[in-house]
Amino acid sequence: MSQQLQGTATRPQTTYTHGDFVLYRDARRFWQGQPNHTFVAQVERSWRHAGTGKVLVDLVELSGNRFVGGVDPDYLRLLPPAHAMADIDTAPLAEADAGAMSPAAVAWLRQHLPQNAAALPAQRN
Repeated sequence: MSQQLQGTATRPQTTYTHGDFVLYRDARRFWQGQPNHTFVAQVERSWRHAGTGKVLVDLVELSGNRFVGGVDPDYLRLLPPAHAMADIDTAPLAEADAGAMSPAAVAWLRQHLPQNAAALPAQRN
């Protein structure tokens, strides 16, 4: 008797280009129950395998600057800029307390406020 996975979604086809940030899952390590099977990487290049015609991707792991070549795109997920910038985009700018903002939002504001602008309130520890 075969079982079907319920709740699985069809993933749209994504084209990965140099510089894209992705989440990569090493399927072999994952299925063997080994640690460190999933990590964030940056796309170095996409290319087509001469023998199979399949598109493959070369990555550089962000945490260790390790090269991972010939990755099947089925094991990649694009990390859109909107996700990385969401804390800044949703920062409570009307709040008088900078502690209510994430550190990334405060850092961005400090970089983009004019030098003569009023100082941001001190952040609580």
